[in-house]
Amino acid sequence: MFSKETYIQRRAELKKLVGNGVIVLFGNNDSPMNYPANAYAPMRQDSTFLYYFGQHRDGLVGVIDIDNDEEWLFGDDIDVEDIVWMGYTPSVADLAAEVGVCKTAPMAELGKVCCRGTATDRTIHFLPPYRFDTKIHIMDLFGIHPSQQKEKASLSLIKAVVKMRATKSAEEIAYIEAACDVGYVMHTTAQLLIKPGITERFVAGQVDGIARSLAQGNSFATIFSQHGEIMHGNPSDANLEDGRLVLCDAGCELNDYCSDHTRTMPVNGKFSQRQLEIYSIVEECHDYVLQMAKPGVKYQDVHFAVCRQMTERLKELGLMKGNTDEAVAAGAHAMFLPHGLGHMMGMDVHDMEGLGQIYVGFDEETRPNLEQFGTNSLRMGRKLEPGFVLTDEPGIYFIPHLIDLWRKEGHCAEFLNFDKLETYKDFGGIRIEDDLLITKDGCRFLGSKRIPYHPQELEAFMADNS
Repeated sequence: MFSKETYIQRRAELKKLVGNGVIVLFGNNDSPMNYPANAYAPMRQDSTFLYYFGQHRDGLVGVIDIDNDEEWLFGDDIDVEDIVWMGYTPSVADLAAEVGVCKTAPMAELGKVCCRGTATDRTIHFLPPYRFDTKIHIMDLFGIHPSQQKEKASLSLIKAVVKMRATKSAEEIAYIEAACDVGYVMHTTAQLLIKPGITERFVAGQVDGIARSLAQGNSFATIFSQHGEIMHGNPSDANLEDGRLVLCDAGCELNDYCSDHTRTMPVNGKFSQRQLEIYSIVEECHDYVLQMAKPGVKYQDVHFAVCRQMTERLKELGLMKGNTDEAVAAGAHAMFLPHGLGHMMGMDVHDMEGLGQIYVGFDEETRPNLEQFGTNSLRMGRKLEPGFVLTDEPGIYFIPHLIDLWRKEGHCAEFLNFDKLETYKDFGGIRIEDDLLITKDGCRFLGSKRIPYHPQELEAFMADNS
């Protein structure tokens, strides 16, 4: 939690950016897992509510009445029966005082403040909801059906929140660095455990245990699989096999801020020549971003520069052919890289994605291409600014069903060597990912230690600790 003054200043800036009306920011409630009393734990508060009101307790709503210059925290004080089971929780008034909010009221009074706004035709600002209980609450308050709430959400509020949360303060960067340091322990733990015969699920469980022991938990569900060609491959009960690669994509949340790293390792601790050829391309593309990413540069341009470099190297291996620029323009590279180079990161691992990626990852000058396969998954394309935190995560994947489909359709046949691709169907996939801070004159990776990823360094680390 930051200082009271931080939250006061944030809300003051939000008022200026939005201009008028009533801002309603919904906190989250407990979410039952399989029956009402068995909730997912710990509860995760809504990030934007946290950003402006700072409190983690469930059942809270923050209101900023711009026109009347009032700030409210709505919620019900817990009773003694709750205290018996959950322990003492400060009153709503005490929670409000901690973040500089003067007015509080029970949740039943929220509608009166909201109606006071609507009765005078003032604008009610809310963000796109993502939880069903919040959607029902909005319908009860404003009469807007859940199917219409996304389009009725306040664009001025969305843009104001994105503007503020996109640029990280020194305090926020310190929190992300700390999360990255836990990420280092998570991934090096995996690298120490990996060996033939151990199960994917066991290693992933140890990685998750680090996140729960040293941080608040995972920032997303851990991806750990020998099928690295599956973007979100869940750990299975399969044994790790000699000669295969295993991909680990994992991060933690600490002090409400996230980390997100990916490493790909040889199960037996030693890359084969074929694995090393592909791995070195991904490594080169990953490091190339450090040279290119800086204020004023579009991340979309960095993405396509990486795609061109990847295409050139794949041509050297005989997997691609033809003119590089034409191949990338046609989207042939998406056979190997069907996702974007990275995404914003902060309080959410895909920061603010729920507000609409077109507002988070793009701007008026840089618009998404939603038609072309691969390019339509580019989450971050806009001009970079100092204080932005984003991921750098190139990859090369050999997806058998995609190879079969494109070969059957003849898609990008002038740029792809399908006969050679057939021999890679058993390869899997490789991704290397780190978290990047845009500085005033360039960029740097976050975290005090770098998780081993250069081939010789990685092999030596795994050998020395086996």
